[in-house]
Amino acid sequence: MFDSLLEQVAWNEKGLVAAIAQDAASGRVLMMAWMNAEALRETLDSGYVTYWSRSRNRLWRKGESSGNRQKLESVQLDCDGDALLFQVAQEGGIACHTGRNSCFYRHLENGEWQIGEPILKSAEEMYGHD
Repeated sequence: MFDSLLEQVAWNEKGLVAAIAQDAASGRVLMMAWMNAEALRETLDSGYVTYWSRSRNRLWRKGESSGNRQKLESVQLDCDGDALLFQVAQEGGIACHTGRNSCFYRHLENGEWQIGEPILKSAEEMYGHD
């Protein structure tokens, strides 16, 4: 069903494409991860975002461990076809494995990275470990 859509994506040499999740309500960028064709197909089928975990070498259904799933609102493909932008409803308000709303919680200030966002839920609370 999605084959013609998948053909328009410029997959890299490893069969992956950059996937950016953005909060549909606030517009805040939540995270960046990778997708393969299977992850994109599952995302479109299920209505919840699935990524490809390079470290685990398997599909990563966002929120499968933490409960912080991303409900798909819309998806866009950039002009070069090599990046996807997902507008999502972030369940639980936490997108980052560190327990923060966004993975982009550090900002450059006076030549150093500063943490600008609190931890909303500890890793132990989300995953049962530190």
